Amino acid sequence: QVQLWESGGGLVQPGGSLRLSCVASGSFFSINKMAWDRQARGKQRELVAAITSGISPNYADSVKGRFTISRDNAKNTVYLQMNSLKPEDTAVYYCNADLFVGSSWYSERHDYWGQGTQVTVSS
Repeated sequence: QVQLWESGGGLVQPGGSLRLSCVASGSFFSINKMAWDRQARGKQRELVAAITSGISPNYADSVKGRFTISRDNAKNTVYLQMNSLKPEDTAVYYCNADLFVGSSWYSERHDYWGQGTQVTVSS
């Protein structure tokens, strides 16, 4: 089984910082893409940031210059460093992983999601 384990959410004041972490565990061959999505109350889920092997990270316009996505391949972990947080960043943040499941002989791509972690930005 493949599971995504998230941590780092919480309550923070405007202008503050948080770092979210997501660890992919289980049986898989390699990671193609890892990403963070978020869903605010009453709104659709949206992509926040994504990182793919061999490709520069991409970000939603609303978080450019404030958020940074990174990954530690040895630990199968993706991070989202969130600085200069604003109230509009309040949402449930979901870890997303596009994984190759199988082996070097044969593998298939599968998309996995974490359970989500609440980030609340309020004074």
